[in-house]
Amino acid sequence: MRADHRRGRSRRNAILAVTALLAGGGGLVAVNYAANASDVSAAAPTTRSAQTISCPDVKGELPAVPEQAQTEVDRNLALLDRQTAEANQRLVNTHGDGGPDFVRNAILGPLEGRRTAAIERIAVAIGRVAAKPSGLGGLAACDLGLDTSGAGAGAASQIPGGAQGDGGDGGDENNGSDGSDGSDAGQQGNGSGAGEQSDDGPTAADFVDITTVAPNVPRVRRQAGASTGAFVSRCGVNKQGQHNSDNDIVAPGVSNGAHHVHDYVGNRKVDFTSTNESLSAQGTSCTNGDQSAYYWPVLRDTTRQGPDADALGGGAEGNKGAILVPATVSISYQGSPTGKVVAMPRFLRIITGDAKAFTNGTKNANAHWSCTGFENKVQLTDKYPICPGGSKVVRSFAFQSCWDGRNVDSADHRSHVAFADADGNCARGFKAIPQLTMRLTYKAPAAPDFAVDGFQGQRHGAITDHNDFINVMNDRLMNQAVSCINSGRRCG
Repeated sequence: MRADHRRGRSRRNAILAVTALLAGGGGLVAVNYAANASDVSAAAPTTRSAQTISCPDVKGELPAVPEQAQTEVDRNLALLDRQTAEANQRLVNTHGDGGPDFVRNAILGPLEGRRTAAIERIAVAIGRVAAKPSGLGGLAACDLGLDTSGAGAGAASQIPGGAQGDGGDGGDENNGSDGSDGSDAGQQGNGSGAGEQSDDGPTAADFVDITTVAPNVPRVRRQAGASTGAFVSRCGVNKQGQHNSDNDIVAPGVSNGAHHVHDYVGNRKVDFTSTNESLSAQGTSCTNGDQSAYYWPVLRDTTRQGPDADALGGGAEGNKGAILVPATVSISYQGSPTGKVVAMPRFLRIITGDAKAFTNGTKNANAHWSCTGFENKVQLTDKYPICPGGSKVVRSFAFQSCWDGRNVDSADHRSHVAFADADGNCARGFKAIPQLTMRLTYKAPAAPDFAVDGFQGQRHGAITDHNDFINVMNDRLMNQAVSCINSGRRCG
């Protein structure tokens, strides 16, 4: 219970940071991305056998399905059929694209992830009223076989529930559409291909009218000797479109290590090849010379198709829609409510939030969503906000502000830093450092037509929002930031 209590206090302390900048003014808040189906009407030539995707039969492996679970099971069995058909359609559409591993990485891999989610929903539905079946996960993986029927993979153009691959499952509110490549999910069953997110979410239930939420932001209390200054880095909004699906912190050296697309500001070149040396040699979008890397998963308008609809990290992995450019990005470093802060070491790496919080639980979650005009009253963690007219959607992040004094990273990318407790104190052995706070605002489409990029199986949940940071400030600039914060000035 003590551990749970400490985690609760830490989460409360992160929310406390919301009002710290509001109180200081300046508008910043510190809290807390080939042929189309109609061209495939002809059958593949009968002079050779075409490849087609073959998947294990899930229905035949199920135990007796209780009547209470039958509707949910049937819905997901039908979804599995659509997923396979859409993947076969994409096999046709992308014939000849990519390297030798393209089919495995861009079609079979994402298909397995979507099938895993659907199969798990089947097991959960049965498990609610009977013994939950085990071992079904082994049925998720599909492979290539030979279609000797003469129809070839082109036969996949007749996708159940949609016309020529354009419609998916028709936008069931509880499920969305499979959203696999080869079709952009239709809405209201019309096969419109409008770019709705996949069966992985979100749904209308993931949004809440912020005007109906009771105030939940606690007051900030500063002790005598608090460091009350701030240091601001103005780094733009990524209008230049620096995007990739890498993550140099979690998966250095691995292309597409994030499996979702990131926005970047600050350092001009951050990808899976980055090293401390390469980062320190790059230019920056920040006006003060701050070379740090600031990046976060993009937010998408799911009513429009983006240029990465068939790309890894994008549509090929369930992240559908056009990437939204933030209206504003505010980056600020804040002090400690209990005393002075010490300099961050160069190349310190911090991740805040949990991209897999939907399945991992809330232990490491640090998502904060709100609307302009409501931030000092309401912060949401597991819902997207529905904002009133004239109000923008806000994503906010307050990073861990305690450092172990030794390491710039750790094996789990978390243990070397920590949140202060509810009173603002760092645990024994940890030192207070400037707290990085970021605020992003968006002119987002109406709910439920926007979603944050994420891993498959995480339902594009609001709670999975997260942010990444590599400190590449040189010592002179970092010392300037610390001096401003500790002396109560506002600089940058």
